[in-house]
Amino acid sequence: MAESDPDRTEEPSHGGRLVARALKLAGVDVVFTLSGGHVMGIYDGCLDEGIQVVDVRHEQAAVHAADAWARLHPGRVGVAILTAGPGVTDGVTGVANAWRANSPIVVIGGQGPFDNLRRGSLQEMDHVAVMRPITKWADTCYQTERLAEYVEVAVRNALSGVPGPSFLEIPVDVLHGPVDLAAVAMPVFRDYRVQTTAAEHLLAEAAELIAGASQPMVMAGTGVKWSEGGTALREFCETTGIPCFTNGMARGQMPMSHPLFFSRARKAALQQADIVILAGTPLDFRMRFGASIPTETSIIQLDLEDSLIGQNRPATVGLAGNIGQNLNELQSRIGNTHRRHEAWRNELRAIEDEADAALSAQLGSSEVPIDPLRLCQEIANFVATDDSMIVIGDGGDIVAQASKVLKVPDNGVWMDPGPLGTLGVGMPFGLAAQLAYPDNRVLIVYGDGSFGLNGFEFDTAVRFGLPIVGVVGNDAAWGQMMRPQVGLFKRTVATELRYTRYDQVVEALGGHGEHVTEPDQIRPAIDRAFASGQPALVNVEMRQDRDGMKGSTYM
Repeated sequence: MAESDPDRTEEPSHGGRLVARALKLAGVDVVFTLSGGHVMGIYDGCLDEGIQVVDVRHEQAAVHAADAWARLHPGRVGVAILTAGPGVTDGVTGVANAWRANSPIVVIGGQGPFDNLRRGSLQEMDHVAVMRPITKWADTCYQTERLAEYVEVAVRNALSGVPGPSFLEIPVDVLHGPVDLAAVAMPVFRDYRVQTTAAEHLLAEAAELIAGASQPMVMAGTGVKWSEGGTALREFCETTGIPCFTNGMARGQMPMSHPLFFSRARKAALQQADIVILAGTPLDFRMRFGASIPTETSIIQLDLEDSLIGQNRPATVGLAGNIGQNLNELQSRIGNTHRRHEAWRNELRAIEDEADAALSAQLGSSEVPIDPLRLCQEIANFVATDDSMIVIGDGGDIVAQASKVLKVPDNGVWMDPGPLGTLGVGMPFGLAAQLAYPDNRVLIVYGDGSFGLNGFEFDTAVRFGLPIVGVVGNDAAWGQMMRPQVGLFKRTVATELRYTRYDQVVEALGGHGEHVTEPDQIRPAIDRAFASGQPALVNVEMRQDRDGMKGSTYM
């Protein structure tokens, strides 16, 4: 703990100001919240500390925005402040999403007065018990003068090792209790990120295996993002000539324009590779829990903690520590093997080209109602005009379809919910992105179902003057559920929506709306939406597919 300044004098204040001062020391510039009496003391402190308070229309959105803020600011936490009871429970989905995405957020929840603990105060409940299974740390502070100390513990737990959420509960009388700020020794916040590398003998063993491989591949995942290992990943692949595939938050860490980036040939590569280098990729449902990789294939697994190595399937060699730094260590030991893998890369590129050709007819379709892939191609063409665009995916099949053709800009960002598959992240993520990068254009790719969850956050964007643009692929259905229903049961229930005029909803909230029914109207409508300088929504009526779209993941 740092010593307080003996010459400094300050009038006694309240705990909310102490919390805000600690958050400021932790590098927090923005907090997301929905106004609540149990936590308003923190808002008062934020005014003193120059921390922007962004108030949203639902607590779930506040936590999603904090999640996105953390993703956009390496080494720092996103912060959401929730009032007691339903305020905290409304935020649970956002916390769970951050938990599965490994996003380092600090959620501060209110609580009834400590003096009346378990007497039935307004909105009193055991928040910590609710949050503990989906956080790295959850606790309550009962002493006003220790609030800053507890903030540091929350931040430290969120950022250390594999990142994730922390939850700090503060009873209202503790938060609003008097405290002499000058007398409090403020905590020291340091860099908590993993900086270690694997043991020398493991690095040597892994390098030898990779150097002897004839058909190696890299499967890069979310751990690369949290290791800030994008540059190391690219340099490793460029030196070794090993083809690279990505999933999760690694999407965009290897530029999609790079000749060593591959996407459509993943299944073939996994089946034919003699070594798979898992760089921060968990063997979860996206990798069929390890079954995507043949049993005879060697696995070199890099991840942030030893506990993640060998989950669902043993690794031949496991390298725990900062993934980018471990890739650098491997590169220095393997040397330049680029030419050696040329034939392997050419084989995979041929598969990619064949898959691209198979999609070409749909990408240029003039069909009405609009073919979903034609919409996705128009979005992709627009994104390609801006090398620094931030693109957010919020939906089921429409986002899956968009990912087939939409390339993350080389200097831009792609964000989606992550492995929890939470719908409704679109505008909350957009709020954080536009606040973090006010000069960048932010585009949300929506499904019509997902828009209904947090679409009202367009009101927040209007109030804060954030010109975020959403494009809704509107097929009047929960399409990702409708198709398996038809396939399994030959009938549908609870999956049909309407071709609702979501654009008019946004107009009523004070934004700009566009309604599109013809394919050649898509691009002009997107152009007008961004040119409006307002929060805007382009509502595109698509063909409703009751079957097809093979490969859709619905469970």
